[in-house]
Amino acid sequence: MPDYRTRALCAKCSWGLLPLLSIALGRDMQPSNSFTGPTRKMPPSASAVDFFQLFVPDNVLKNMVVQTNMYAKKFQERFGSDGAWVEVTLTEMKAFLGYMISTSISHCESVLSIWSGGFYSNRSLALVMSQARFEKILKYFHVVAFRSSQTTHGLYKVQPFLDSLQNSFDAAFRPSQTQVLHEPLIDEDPVFIATCTERELRKRKKRKFSLWVRQCSSTGFIIQIYVHLKEGGGPDGLDALKNKPQLHSMVARSLCRNAAGKNYIIFTGPSITSLTLFEEFEKQGIYCCGLLSVRKSDCTGLPLSMLTNPATPPARGQYQIKMKGNMSLICWYNKGHFRFLTNAYSPVQQGVIIKRKSGEIPCPLAVEAFAAHLSYICRYDDKYSKYFISHKPNKTWQQVFWFAISIAINNAYILYKMSDAYHVKRYSRAQFGERLVRELLGLEDASPTH
Repeated sequence: MPDYRTRALCAKCSWGLLPLLSIALGRDMQPSNSFTGPTRKMPPSASAVDFFQLFVPDNVLKNMVVQTNMYAKKFQERFGSDGAWVEVTLTEMKAFLGYMISTSISHCESVLSIWSGGFYSNRSLALVMSQARFEKILKYFHVVAFRSSQTTHGLYKVQPFLDSLQNSFDAAFRPSQTQVLHEPLIDEDPVFIATCTERELRKRKKRKFSLWVRQCSSTGFIIQIYVHLKEGGGPDGLDALKNKPQLHSMVARSLCRNAAGKNYIIFTGPSITSLTLFEEFEKQGIYCCGLLSVRKSDCTGLPLSMLTNPATPPARGQYQIKMKGNMSLICWYNKGHFRFLTNAYSPVQQGVIIKRKSGEIPCPLAVEAFAAHLSYICRYDDKYSKYFISHKPNKTWQQVFWFAISIAINNAYILYKMSDAYHVKRYSRAQFGERLVRELLGLEDASPTH
């Protein structure tokens, strides 16, 4: 981690001011971890399902089989026997997952369309399992069948799976030094948004949870997932989360609980950026660079003079800085005032923003780094968010489960692209997903059609 304590221009007890400057162009390289990427070398012959099962192995699937059968038995004891039900097997559970995952490729919200004979039908997939059998498994599907007496968490039906998935992410991948905390795009199917009615769109927005991630900014690999569940309409619900920076700080602490002492640089949006949180993280060996908003951020402890715009705007590329110890508050002007808070980059380090029309605009290195890493995450969202499973169940735990499966598949594809198997058969993300579906359904001899 770069140490610029000797260059601090002010005392730790107060904010010191650097004059308005126009920076000369230049760059400094930031250090990176000695090793970044997959922790396990996969053979060139590894298949799509091999990468997927790094995160969802057979023992996890077998537990789903056991829990589904337990739930079906208990359900029938309570509500009456179901003569059409036969206990599900591991092979059928893999096929069940394959059918659900297929909606991420076809972008059809009804998985039953596979058997419909319409535009989204797929005869080769439909022959593996009957629609009636699929619907029976869907009716009884569970990851955790029953609540234990000690369980109070609202996501108890999916939390063991999330914990297992997190352990698999940690074991399979070592992230780069630079990472981003954000909410991924998980609901933005452009075809649906463009064609749905206003009533359908309002219904779509009523998700009862918020999904946040810590993501490697050099590969796009999602390192950690955090689900904030709306427990009700009270002050700690999802509506409050969107308006209270302290709740976003709670999310950030949860996402970074395993990052202490590793000298990571974490980029954050306005809702998370705060002096209190950044100072807390610095004591843990976590460094930050965040965009600051007077309206959305917790500005406690920041000098008011830096939070108000001057009457006369400065020239583009000019900036003003105040420092407190290692913390720098930057106000940079580029057709508007942009404020950044960072302890990861020295204010004397220089950078540049390159605009297509206006050319190079000078800026502090912290501004350049923030723009570069966030733009990568935006490109990731543009590329991968359309491959989230389109099936939309009513139950919250099932929604969380299918989003988590979608993230696991995207992570599996990232590992695939970094492996020798990618040089044997260069599948696109759509081809990889299609291949995974066919392998889960036992049709591994088929090849992608795209």
